[in-house]
Amino acid sequence: MAVILVVDDSAYARRLMRKNLEAAEHEVVEADGGMAAIESYFLRRPDVVLLDLTMEDLSGLEVLRKLREMDADARVIVVSADVQSSTEDLVREAGADSFLGKPVATDQLLSAISAAIGKSHVE
Repeated sequence: MAVILVVDDSAYARRLMRKNLEAAEHEVVEADGGMAAIESYFLRRPDVVLLDLTMEDLSGLEVLRKLREMDADARVIVVSADVQSSTEDLVREAGADSFLGKPVATDQLLSAISAAIGKSHVE
């Protein structure tokens, strides 16, 4: 079981991810925006962050950069509807561990989480 921070301004998206993650026995913490995500990360130090890119207060890219400043070992998976290869390149350059397009299949999401968790324990 891992603690997963789900960051998305869509309550529906957060609810759907929570349902799938809890079914896989993960603990879920939610944030509805960038500032809330940074605060939640600081307080909870989750094992993995699932991060949307488009939010009102801070973009996901800004959040990713701030998380990297706070914790170089943060495991961040960007989950976005913007599936352009240029967007994927941008988030990978900023330090994302994985990039998944929405809607994401549950098995793909769980596989990316497992890979990120395994990576954090190997390094």
